[in-house]
Amino acid sequence: MAQQPAIAEENSSSGDVTDDPNKSDKKQNLATDPESFSCVLQPSPADSDPNYIGIRRLLLFRKAESGVLRRKDWRCNGKGYVAYRNYISRPRNWESLIPSHSSTPGNSGRWVSSSGLLSHFLEVDSWSTGRDVRNGSQALSRSSSNVSDGDFSRRRSEPAYSFVGMHCIFDQCKAMVTVIKFGHTSSDILAYGASDGSLTVCSVAVPPSVIKQLAGHSKDVTDFDFSTNNQYIASSSMDKTVRVWDIPQGLCIRVIYGVSPQLCIRFHPVNNNFLSVGNANKEITVFNFSTGRTISKSIFDSEVTAMDHDHTGQLIFCGDSQGCIYSVTMESRTGALSRAHRHRSTNKRKSPVTTVQYRTFSLLARGPVLLTFTRDGSLSFFSVSLEIQGYLTLRCSLKLAPRLHSIRASFCPLLSLEKGEYIVAGSEDANVYFYDLTRPRHTCVNKLQGHGYPVIGVAWNYGENFLASSDFGGTVIVWKRAKTG
Repeated sequence: MAQQPAIAEENSSSGDVTDDPNKSDKKQNLATDPESFSCVLQPSPADSDPNYIGIRRLLLFRKAESGVLRRKDWRCNGKGYVAYRNYISRPRNWESLIPSHSSTPGNSGRWVSSSGLLSHFLEVDSWSTGRDVRNGSQALSRSSSNVSDGDFSRRRSEPAYSFVGMHCIFDQCKAMVTVIKFGHTSSDILAYGASDGSLTVCSVAVPPSVIKQLAGHSKDVTDFDFSTNNQYIASSSMDKTVRVWDIPQGLCIRVIYGVSPQLCIRFHPVNNNFLSVGNANKEITVFNFSTGRTISKSIFDSEVTAMDHDHTGQLIFCGDSQGCIYSVTMESRTGALSRAHRHRSTNKRKSPVTTVQYRTFSLLARGPVLLTFTRDGSLSFFSVSLEIQGYLTLRCSLKLAPRLHSIRASFCPLLSLEKGEYIVAGSEDANVYFYDLTRPRHTCVNKLQGHGYPVIGVAWNYGENFLASSDFGGTVIVWKRAKTG
């Protein structure tokens, strides 16, 4: 059910415990008490919103209960399981292996972060300058500026991406939330699909509430899309079906059966009677929304894992399980597909594409752009030539730590473009990160803490004042963005 953040009083037990031998019993009790341990995990800053602190401590309390006895000797400052695992499995000479050279500009006009042996271990280790990581805290503080996922510890977050805290939380789902989206031109309608096959439609208006729970898929919901008027949702699933839902009635009005898992889906932006679906059978299929019949197909070299339309509906951009990005032309009247261009991945190890997102304009590219994200941590930013059938030119890229899950990324609102090119992405350390692709260093400009599990999906609403994020444990947090002049 939806929760409103509750005010929590400051807990004075979050301070350090002295090493006096006479107080060993008190130290042991504080170290094994989940509530006190949660406060140690995330000390509250002096200028924090009490509503935000209360919800954050509640989530950290739940997170600490299962691992408190094992983690009591390690002050992780709110880091998740991934950071703890990498800390205990670090090499003996890890201090000498930390790279000391800075990133250098690439030929594409963008700085690609240097990757070292400890890039995954150092992914977020610059959040707190005063943390205790045995004898290596000083070395981490010196080298954190070379790491892309957490290099803003010495600066305040960008005003354009400051948040006042959590607006609401939806926690009725007990399975991993795989995909989350707001409705078209809507600031209030939010939907998310989970690995148990459920689809949930919510309202983030005051008070937040669950509108409909759509049950029908028997396996993971891999993707879904709203129709232009937000009356229908079309969803794809690992159960090899595509389902069309009527939101006001909460009913499934059509089921389209396939021969392989359906991995991504989009309504045509101009003609909502066309439904494009990418599947594990290496093809994109265009269906007639009204009849469910197949209109056309296009075959690719690998499984189609992510896709998006341009604003005209004449192009489809899709990514496959080998990291390749395709531009496909589509006839808006007949739905006929034709492959136009392919951008091959330069990485030796091929990785599935988890995000393909189109935007009509960017100041950095002076035209339409495309964002792609792969499971190996490659975040790429392309300029799109609509005159040459969607030809892609790589403008900049950012190398993050590899992901174990199919974590997604998203463009940030257009209002920030006067200051930079911002991207928001989830991470397996349970944080939400913001990146400015126009910076040669200190690319990470902000992060949000509050989840207790890896953050899988992120989505902005149309009004650009809410950011929704979902995690592996089934929790959805809606963050309220601070008002800017």
